[in-house]
Amino acid sequence: MEMQENFRTTSIEINLTSNSKEAEPKRGADINYGIDDAPPWYLSIFMALQHYLTMIGAIVSIPFILTPALCMEDEDPARGIIISTMIFVTGLVTYIQATWGCRLPIVQGGTISFLVPTLAILNLPEWKCPSKDVISAMEAEQKTELWQVRMRELSGAIAVSALFQVFIGYSGIVGKLLKIITPLTIVPTVSLVGLTLFSHASATASKHWGIAVGTIILMTLFSQAMTHVNVPTLKYRKGHGLQISWFPLFKLFPVLLTIIVMWSLCAILTASGVFPEGHPARTDVRISVMQDASWFRIPYPGQFGMPTVTVAGVVGMLAGVLACTVESISYYPTVSQMCGAPPPPLHAINRGIGTEGLGTVLAGLWGSGNGTNTFGENVGAIGVTKVGSRRVIQWAALIMIMQGVLNKFGAVFIMIPDPVVGGIFCVMFGMIAAFGLSALQYVDLRSARNLYILGLSIFFPMVLCLWLQKNPGFIQTGIRSLDSTLSVLLGTSILVGGCLGCVLDNLIPGTPEERGLIAWSKEMSLEVVTEHGGDNVYSSTFDFPYGMALLKRFKWTRFVPFLPTYKMNL
Repeated sequence: MEMQENFRTTSIEINLTSNSKEAEPKRGADINYGIDDAPPWYLSIFMALQHYLTMIGAIVSIPFILTPALCMEDEDPARGIIISTMIFVTGLVTYIQATWGCRLPIVQGGTISFLVPTLAILNLPEWKCPSKDVISAMEAEQKTELWQVRMRELSGAIAVSALFQVFIGYSGIVGKLLKIITPLTIVPTVSLVGLTLFSHASATASKHWGIAVGTIILMTLFSQAMTHVNVPTLKYRKGHGLQISWFPLFKLFPVLLTIIVMWSLCAILTASGVFPEGHPARTDVRISVMQDASWFRIPYPGQFGMPTVTVAGVVGMLAGVLACTVESISYYPTVSQMCGAPPPPLHAINRGIGTEGLGTVLAGLWGSGNGTNTFGENVGAIGVTKVGSRRVIQWAALIMIMQGVLNKFGAVFIMIPDPVVGGIFCVMFGMIAAFGLSALQYVDLRSARNLYILGLSIFFPMVLCLWLQKNPGFIQTGIRSLDSTLSVLLGTSILVGGCLGCVLDNLIPGTPEERGLIAWSKEMSLEVVTEHGGDNVYSSTFDFPYGMALLKRFKWTRFVPFLPTYKMNL
């Protein structure tokens, strides 16, 4: 019943008269902090740390997969530079997105969607790595140039391909796509993110199932069973002295508490010798990462050389851009529901996609080796903690930026044991899949038509993508760049599932009620207004933090698709 209440479709129109005011039904009534709420700074820092810890494992895992493909040796200290660069750019883009972009409390981080085309590009004959013996025999300068020339190729491909996302976002084209993005498009796109990530969760959790299951149990206990349990704390009030107050510790910090408890348990088992040397659950297994990390270094654009651009690289990386665009559009209304915000208006969606593209351009120019996308793990964290405050995400972004400069600080959290991260992934990825499936509340599940589309759009992409992974050389058109592009497009489950669901739902006949378009149109109204004398007054939730009075003075701002004063013509 709580889940149904949280995702209840509500009317968001308020009628104002001179004598009465009908209150708007509150979305996300069980949220602890809503999107516009500003928790005390000390609570915000701890809740921001939860988001940092939620994303750090996935962020760090990408460079550890990427650097071997770049022909970089395991002991190369530049691996830490790439990690810091990626986290620094994540913080920078997250702050821009939450403050001036779509203004939803989302984290913009690295994504597997870009890693897939990256590996396809680096598997081309001209970029394949020499043998380890050959690399070992090289001089230091040659080893550096070996991986940096590949990084420059990736940087150019990422930055140029992301210009497409910048264009469709800021031009308003993406808003037009919302006419064909229906619930049966959202469900396979979002749910497949969680469903196809099960192998990553399994790989990390299986390194020690006891620790992973213990993490899941504690997360369940803290986030579901103990949310109403308050702990006594001392509080000082001027004129009253020390007083005892009751603090909702488990309600606000279930992820952070789980990580601290299980990390401490792993430390005890490491110190007592229960975990043998080199065991992945040991807390010192990545001690070399912290030892090799520098204390202070500011990442900068072009730090690995001027990016290079090739047609094959750009076209191949475009698949990652398309997948991320569909995924983020699917996340925006979900996040709005979760944090008690109104439905995202069209200008916020346009601006969000454009800003995400801009962030990917910056990630390419900085040399992170990856793009940016709405981080599903942190969407899941909002669902678990019920903290949807924009201010918390802004604090999290500042923590990431600081970590990108103070490398030793971030290296400490990189040492979280893999089984603990795996347990967190099991919860978070499951939440993402569940939130994707929640869009089914709008459609008629008694309809054989809908069940056919749903089953095919979820099952077939998983079958196809798994088969292509096991048969990487199957597609052979004779054009190498086309082969890699098709392999990337057909091997991205969220893209295949979303496109399949979209095409089938828009081609197979069905009534608007059957397809869920009536209920969905209320949820994705794209404009939250109040009626006052016939004039539309926009909700301030998605307005810019500064300069709104100036924008409203000019009529031309009504025609700019990414400005909060934009007048829709759907």
